Amino acid sequence: MAVASHLVSRMPAVASIRASVLIPLVQQIDKRSGKTDLLLASHGILRSQLEDPYAVLPMARYVALFEEAATMTGEPVLGARMGTGFKPADIGPIGMLFALSPTVRSAFERLSKYVNAVQGATSSGVFEENGDFVWSYRIVDPSMWPRRQDSEFTIAASCQLVRSCFRRGWRPIEIQLEHHAPRDASVLERIYGTPILFGQSGNRIVIAKADADRVHRAEDKSLIEILERHIGDLVNEPAADDSVREKVQALISIYLGRKPIMVANLAAELKMSTRSLQRRLSEEGVSLRDLVRQHRQTLAAHYLADRQAAPMSEVARVLGYADNTVLWRALRSWDKKEPPSSIG
Repeated sequence: MAVASHLVSRMPAVASIRASVLIPLVQQIDKRSGKTDLLLASHGILRSQLEDPYAVLPMARYVALFEEAATMTGEPVLGARMGTGFKPADIGPIGMLFALSPTVRSAFERLSKYVNAVQGATSSGVFEENGDFVWSYRIVDPSMWPRRQDSEFTIAASCQLVRSCFRRGWRPIEIQLEHHAPRDASVLERIYGTPILFGQSGNRIVIAKADADRVHRAEDKSLIEILERHIGDLVNEPAADDSVREKVQALISIYLGRKPIMVANLAAELKMSTRSLQRRLSEEGVSLRDLVRQHRQTLAAHYLADRQAAPMSEVARVLGYADNTVLWRALRSWDKKEPPSSIG
């Protein structure tokens, strides 16, 4: 099933996150260390800011603080462990909307639609692959790295939402994480209850289609409308004339290496004609080829700069290339400041 345009979160210009999201993390640090306020201050954050549910913080500070907290507490899987205690109320009306959804599919569709009510600079969406339902999540700013704790927390928290709102003991088919595997991944596998693939182009939960589509409850449409109206005010949803470039970048981030990225496919998902999408991108001074190349270059720079880099064959797959040869050709063309001959 192709994902509709409203199932892809917007990527706002300012990367921020709701300050209240930090409350569970601060509580964990308080339990394990007496240096919470010093840690917050070192990242320019005051504890008093967390008390305002509408206050926002720079996303980069949140990501860095989460990584430092894992080091300070000596708990490398801090994020994943915290995720297992996640509750719908922890993300306010979005969590309530998730809990009231009739199916796991509709719950993740709504989560993807409204994720930016909680945080920015995020790409989130749903799609089907090999007959399975997949939810994808990724921070789009490459400078926010490392971000292992946020990724593992978000995936664990999302799995916990399914278990608490739909079926206790539920397990996904597979978990995919964008960072490289730790020395011992067994703890994470026990937490997620399923095999994990590391070094992927995004963070994903793979769910059996039958689990995704099973109806668990009747939907209270009136209450859903109230919640969506309130969340929409928080999101400040984009007007029709907002950047098509950002929407296309979000789709590329979700699908690269997973399914073909073609103008016709993206246009259908954005509910536009192929000609309209090409025209809008041209008006914004870019083409689909440009955006795919830029995204690939960003990912390639990250993976190839990592001392623990995955094999070239794996990097090629993540970037959506057929094999190492096509990747090497692309790398050479980038060095010459020329676009690759193909985006396929």
